[in-house]
Amino acid sequence: MELSRYILILLFFSLLCSASACSNGECQLGDKCLSDGDCGAGLYCFDCRLEFSGSKCVRYTVSDPFKVVNNSLPFNKYAYLTTHNAFAIDGEPSHTGVPRITVDNQEDSVTQQLNNGVRALMLDTYDLKGDVWLCHSSGGKCYDYTAFEPLIDTLKEIETFLSANPTEIVTIILEDYVKAPNGLTKVFSKSGLMKYWFPVSKMPKKGEDWPTVSDMVAQNHRLLVFTSMKSKEQSEGIAYQWKYMVENQYGDDGMDKGKCSNRAESPPLNDKTKSLVLVNYFPTVPVKLTSCLQNSMALTDMLNTCYNAAGRRWANFLAVNYYKRSDGGGALEATDLLNGRLLCGCDDVHSCSVSVSSTFSTQRLFFFYKFLLSFCYWN
Repeated sequence: MELSRYILILLFFSLLCSASACSNGECQLGDKCLSDGDCGAGLYCFDCRLEFSGSKCVRYTVSDPFKVVNNSLPFNKYAYLTTHNAFAIDGEPSHTGVPRITVDNQEDSVTQQLNNGVRALMLDTYDLKGDVWLCHSSGGKCYDYTAFEPLIDTLKEIETFLSANPTEIVTIILEDYVKAPNGLTKVFSKSGLMKYWFPVSKMPKKGEDWPTVSDMVAQNHRLLVFTSMKSKEQSEGIAYQWKYMVENQYGDDGMDKGKCSNRAESPPLNDKTKSLVLVNYFPTVPVKLTSCLQNSMALTDMLNTCYNAAGRRWANFLAVNYYKRSDGGGALEATDLLNGRLLCGCDDVHSCSVSVSSTFSTQRLFFFYKFLLSFCYWN
């Protein structure tokens, strides 16, 4: 009787503790919070007011598949979170002396994006002021009031990251309007990034697998650069994007439920002579308030749709606006799902490590069993 009383008391206090509000880094994914300090590692306090009331802990970091599983597979067997217009950062001060009048697509600096697990950056490059600039514009011309910063500034951030993280690989996808002869080559050389350059000559041309990540790291070929300008593969050694990857339609037309068609410049999505698949999922006009809904369940649905459209191939690059905004896991969780599907057919990359471990344990048990049978037979 006395023991039952103690058990009831313990259960009461356990329920009381679980019902109390979390704080001081104890809050988990989906828990209500008051500040970022309440949330655990890899989470921050965010209000997706169109989905839930108040603030909850949501994710802001991507799991690194090279560390969760390993880096021994070809580069095209992994998925990489990609920031659309990674340079168009909310609050970025004017670098031209003229107030900027244009939209933004991200909230973090490029350094923060990379530190949080983003591994591919979409950049729009233009000629401006005798240099190469990152800019929003139309018709291939950049203006003072639509320019963000010189390309060299962003490239130096990437160089700093690659230098500090010698096992990581970064991909740059350029919407390229630079007309100056060797304009891009000069800036990349000046940035110090050429020592990481993955040469076009080693890129698979007929849909074959890429080199393994471990080999790319060993050879320090840890920067892939693609351009939208076909002539630059020959003139500057920068890979022409659609020679190596397929890409779905961007903007509003790329967000129609149940539909995944290729971008006009891209080969058909099911063209398997291209070994990389890029999926865009963002509206034509970026809206910060609604992005937390776009980067949630509908995003996962589109990945499944594009998987079928691409000849049953999962995306290698997932491009979004405001990558941290979601109603929970968002684009970060979607990238974990892609890596799970690519690496072990699971719904989450973390399940792959369990699967590998379980397989290894089963194999050890099998060989031990064979050893016992052999031992019994000879004795």
